[in-house]
Amino acid sequence: MSNEEKSYPSRLNKNKNNKNRSNSILNIMIALVFTLVVIIGATLLFGGGDDSADPESAETTPETESQTSGDDDPQVTAEENDLEAKEKAEEEAKAEEEAAAEKEAEEKEKEEEEEETKGGTITREESNDPIVSETIVNTSWEPVGTSQSGDHVSSYQKNSVDWNEKIEAVTYATGLSQNDMYVMMVQNGGGPQKSIATVQSKDQSEKYRVYLEWVDGEGWKPEKMDVLKTLDGAY
Repeated sequence: MSNEEKSYPSRLNKNKNNKNRSNSILNIMIALVFTLVVIIGATLLFGGGDDSADPESAETTPETESQTSGDDDPQVTAEENDLEAKEKAEEEAKAEEEAAAEKEAEEKEKEEEEEETKGGTITREESNDPIVSETIVNTSWEPVGTSQSGDHVSSYQKNSVDWNEKIEAVTYATGLSQNDMYVMMVQNGGGPQKSIATVQSKDQSEKYRVYLEWVDGEGWKPEKMDVLKTLDGAY
């Protein structure tokens, strides 16, 4: 047997052993890859749920419920808006009432100040006369002045000097201007130097009866004034 024939089985066995070793390595690698795939799959399947919470199973606290339901509920929002509007309206009404009361108090105080004239007082008395609302006496009233001289003779002739001075005294006492006043009657007041004038405003809302007295050298002076309810029976 030649040397070549002797070495052939040795090479054959060597090749077979190499092939068996390669197959074993391949099988081991396949097994490792399979094991790795199994491990990764199990990790994803059983371990991934611990890291993230299910949105549907998340716990809802009362605060969360109030936030999610209250903020997004149109009915609740409308009720809150109505309540706020009602409270605002009540506050505005209260403020208006307070302002009106304050204004009324200021006007009353102003009227009282106007009535408190220098060196005099105003007295208002209710009357038993059914046509008289009240009688006013103002101690600050003064004679209105006169252009007449000598002995005074009272005149009841319309537009005479004495007549016009009587009307001037009536205007002074009532506060009505002659352009806004009807002179209903000027008559004797029970003496030669006394007169009574009954007048009303042109809109007929104010009616007065003014008692006048002559002061020598100074003119006619209002003594008292009746605020009338009606002109019927006033003169």
